[in-house]
Amino acid sequence: MEEKKLRSGFTTGTCAACAAKAAAVMLLQREAVECVQVMTPGGTRAELLLHDAERTEHSAVCAVRKDAGDDPDVTDKALIYASVEYITDSGDPDMCYRNNHIFLTGGPGVGIVTKPGLACPVGLHAINPVPRKMIFEEVEAVARSAGCEGRLLVRIWIPEGERLALSTFNPKLGIEGGISVLGTSGIVEPMSEAALRATIQLELHMKAVAGQREVILTPGNYGENFLKETLNLSLAQGIQCSNFVQDSVKMAADEGMNGLLFVGHVGKLIKVAGGVGNTHSKYGDRRMGIMWDCARIHCEEMAESDRNRLKDQVLASNTTEEAVIWLEKAGVLKPAMMTAVERMKQYVEEWSGRTVCAEVVTFTNGYGILGMTCGAENMIEAFRIREEANEMQKE
Repeated sequence: MEEKKLRSGFTTGTCAACAAKAAAVMLLQREAVECVQVMTPGGTRAELLLHDAERTEHSAVCAVRKDAGDDPDVTDKALIYASVEYITDSGDPDMCYRNNHIFLTGGPGVGIVTKPGLACPVGLHAINPVPRKMIFEEVEAVARSAGCEGRLLVRIWIPEGERLALSTFNPKLGIEGGISVLGTSGIVEPMSEAALRATIQLELHMKAVAGQREVILTPGNYGENFLKETLNLSLAQGIQCSNFVQDSVKMAADEGMNGLLFVGHVGKLIKVAGGVGNTHSKYGDRRMGIMWDCARIHCEEMAESDRNRLKDQVLASNTTEEAVIWLEKAGVLKPAMMTAVERMKQYVEEWSGRTVCAEVVTFTNGYGILGMTCGAENMIEAFRIREEANEMQKE
């Protein structure tokens, strides 16, 4: 029986950007708006209907209803509100992100960050970097078109957010009072596990048929963006393996691949250093325990009290970024990450049946490269040379 094709949807970030753009048009251009379009970072145009639109002399507000497609997202069908208003006071508003003359904050139902290590600073609302950029760009474009140079305050709120957050990891992460405004590509792409594995298998097979014998694996968008921006590589010679690391490695070996560059954020890859083949959170979260296991062998010369304190700090961390901060302060970050990537390499090669030579690069958004295996630079350069050659052939 043929599997039903799943419908994609839009992230909370895309919905917030649409609502903010619409409110800006209503306020600055004095136009009635029924729907609004934005271009997502992934290159898909989103056109969403508006709800509860209101305008006064100095402000405008409206909402977009979240449509997550067929993804089982707890925020599906929630209303995402945005308001835009003129700032008439001389001082800057509190708890805001700022981009030139535009300020951005959250309201009820958007969580506030209370612990370090996340993509948003402590004390501000959890509106992640990509949605922030989308919101600022859309409102700035409307302001520029309307000839508005005055200061504007954009506010995002989600009435159901506090209740919905109880079904997310936000309370554990230290995000209080609501959900996060998230998104990297702007699109929610749901896939069943069987369909995703089949897609990975097909992509690897097509690359093998084309004669490729080395492949790049990365779990998702963070890794792909890091490849482009830091390693100067596209994913033309690679695939996104999602959480299916062990399965993808076996598939690559079965297709005759003999080289593999494994690149990803430490939050995903650290699980592989503990032998975890599927990194989805539903199979458990051992990240901090594995982080400490990679670090503890480099702490033998510490006083016992310092070593125990560091262990407690790492194990109590809410995110791997926070654990990285503690390891760096203790002076063991670099050796701990070298141990981690060597263990990742070992497991990947074991999963391949020892037929694939693997190299590993892991990173965080704040620190950049945390660790890379000894042969990673040579493999990266080989991928660059092949990519450049392929581009020249196209020309």
